[in-house]
Amino acid sequence: MSGSAPPEFSRLVPLTRLGLEPFRQEIAANETERAALARRFDLIALDRLDAAVELARRGADMFLLRASFSAEFVQSCVITLDPVEGAVSERFTLLYAPPEMEAEAGRTVEDEVAFEPIVGNAIDVGEAVAQQFSLALPPFPRRPDAALDAETAPTDEASPLAAALSRLVGDRPR
Repeated sequence: MSGSAPPEFSRLVPLTRLGLEPFRQEIAANETERAALARRFDLIALDRLDAAVELARRGADMFLLRASFSAEFVQSCVITLDPVEGAVSERFTLLYAPPEMEAEAGRTVEDEVAFEPIVGNAIDVGEAVAQQFSLALPPFPRRPDAALDAETAPTDEASPLAAALSRLVGDRPR
């Protein structure tokens, strides 16, 4: 994302709003946000994206985000380009702190918790959900009935791309 364009699914939580009790919120992307996220993540459609988030203070300048999200979406099959429906439900945890506290933050929580630097005076829980959603998307969506032709299937250790390039180069007149 460029620094000037706001995230498609922004839900800012001001740090001043975070006290001793955890901050909890349910969030859901509206139709415009879902369309923008679908473009960003190269989806045919994003039918639903919602999350439950909890931000808890961990000291003066550290904040722990625990969230769960679920989504329903449509991607293009990598073989046929036909629509492939999908759904994901995941949980994640992120630790927010000023950039200079990254080393200290790593010693205070489990290894599975990723560090995110705080930029400004708020944490964007919507953008955190959007980024985690993108990581949960199937990288090679495929219809169950989609298959490569035996003629186009790679042989030995050749990749599908190498096999396709070989066919293209081999078919060119010299």
